Amino acid sequence: MKKNLAVFFFFFTIFFFGQQKISGKILSENDMIVASVLVVNISNDKKVYSNSLGEFSIEGSEKDEIRFVKKGYERASVKVKYTESPMNIILVRIPEEIEEVEIISTTGDLSKDSKKLTKIDIKEELQKAIGLPKSPEKPRETPAEVKEVLLNAAFGNLNIQSVYDLVSGKSRRQKRWYKYEDVQLDITWIRKRIDDDYFVKEGIPAERISEFLEFSFVVKPELRSFVKANNINRVMFGLESVLPVYVERLKTNNNVEQK
Repeated sequence: MKKNLAVFFFFFTIFFFGQQKISGKILSENDMIVASVLVVNISNDKKVYSNSLGEFSIEGSEKDEIRFVKKGYERASVKVKYTESPMNIILVRIPEEIEEVEIISTTGDLSKDSKKLTKIDIKEELQKAIGLPKSPEKPRETPAEVKEVLLNAAFGNLNIQSVYDLVSGKSRRQKRWYKYEDVQLDITWIRKRIDDDYFVKEGIPAERISEFLEFSFVVKPELRSFVKANNINRVMFGLESVLPVYVERLKTNNNVEQK
């Protein structure tokens, strides 16, 4: 019994004194403090975070593997050597791709140029910040197509409903409605990001802004591709070239009505 207790205390002593505090400091490659780094001892599964000064302290023994993990930085890993304590850990930042920046032309009139600044879509910015997926698109019934109906009929899979949709004109009406609906969604997207005052100061009545945007889509179809790409700057550049054309049409129509 005494022999077993002696063996137990022998190994307990080795374990107790073998497990010591391993400390150090974490910096970036530019000698900047890196806080909130996850520090993991792979050997004993102990975990801590570095403090606001980049300092950490974790239980471990010689030859244990210590891993350092933080988002935006390359993972680092070292073997414990007490001769090197405290440790100095260098984390290398992962390069991030910077989005293209477009410069908006200005006129020098602060009151006018300030209206070119787009409104912030709070919902969209929040989704980006926390990584939420975009809301699913509104489900739509797929309109029947002549080629598809004929192809299915050739293989003995005639769809009576599809034939009826084609003959009755339902398919054609669906396509027209979907096209109109898509245009209205694109118009709404733009109006959420550009103040009405911007258009009004350019000579477009507030009640005709949506009409102007629809006119712009006809004159410059590429504008809708910029909307789909969420590129409001390119949309505004395109609108600026259409504005004088539409305003001139308004003036001409008004003159004709007055006569």
